[in-house]
Amino acid sequence: MDSTITLNIALDDNRVPEQITWKAPEGGVDQAVADAFMLTVWDGKGKEALRIDLWTKDMLVDDMKKFYHQTLLAMADGFQRATSEDSMAEDMRDFARYFAEKQKLIG
Repeated sequence: MDSTITLNIALDDNRVPEQITWKAPEGGVDQAVADAFMLTVWDGKGKEALRIDLWTKDMLVDDMKKFYHQTLLAMADGFQRATSEDSMAEDMRDFARYFAEKQKLIG
């Protein structure tokens, strides 16, 4: 069985993203709008992470800071699930809290 996730990026004349939509039919998502996305895949042969980071030209800087903060927290959760290294995952969360404080996302 296959599962498909589709991203559509509408570009302006300068090839800057104007709109991002995505769908994942098996997950019940159909043409949801997003302002940014990060995609990272692991190249096992080259032993490196390959990434695509895109955001629309209307993405607010404050929203981008929140997006990165939440991504850091999600990475800590995923790392903990994948490795069972609780202590390192908590260190990652500590950095996410530090990031949020420095960016004035939390008091």
